[in-house]
Amino acid sequence: METAGAIIVAAGRGKRMGTTESKQFLPLAGKPVLVYALEAFERTGRFERIVVVTGEEDRERVCKLAAGCRLKTPIIVVAGGKERQHSVYAGLQAVDSDWVLVHDAARPFIEPAQIERCLSAAQERQAAAVLAVRVKDTIKVADEAGVITHTPNRDTLWAVQTPQAFRTVELREAHEHAAREGFVGTDDAMLMERAGKQVHIVEGSYSNIKLTTPDDWHWAEEHIRRYAERDSEIRVEENGAAETARQRKETDG
Repeated sequence: METAGAIIVAAGRGKRMGTTESKQFLPLAGKPVLVYALEAFERTGRFERIVVVTGEEDRERVCKLAAGCRLKTPIIVVAGGKERQHSVYAGLQAVDSDWVLVHDAARPFIEPAQIERCLSAAQERQAAAVLAVRVKDTIKVADEAGVITHTPNRDTLWAVQTPQAFRTVELREAHEHAAREGFVGTDDAMLMERAGKQVHIVEGSYSNIKLTTPDDWHWAEEHIRRYAERDSEIRVEENGAAETARQRKETDG
């Protein structure tokens, strides 16, 4: 059976979030953002190890945070590099599984089922696979003067997310190829594309947002609040149904 490992990139500084604290450590509903991703990957039961890539100055902090989660999956913490691409490559050095999933810690609403679908799609196709959602807005391409040059066909456009799944050897080779050419991409799928590899889309969820700005943070807090209210309503309904059933049983008895 083919094995799988995960890399969670948690080296962002959160400048656009407007805070001095790294966003992966910010408490969201009382829990650090990074922990949401760790728990989601743990719940799949599919990974030999989870590698967390963070800043050198945060390694000890992440180690303590991971230990506090009491996860069954081994957690390895490594120092990242200047760019996200360099951080992922550093994480790859700690992965020896057949497959690897790369995920941004700043996407706390990733669900175990989405992780499994991404990995399964890659393994079934024996090719890279990425989560993505269809673009809902009309996209315009403009020149440096801000003049629109053309409008791409929206039906062909997807907003790519993480996790992204790859054969570990192929992703490592794609990173090394990019490094030799001095190319820095915005995600790992781009490096695979440049290396001539196929990358398949797996439909994701619009709730799997990346927390980047204060607006994102406000949305995340509201999302959790709505989820908690819905969960509470379901429990009330279940308890009510159970109580009704008990009363009927007593009456019948």
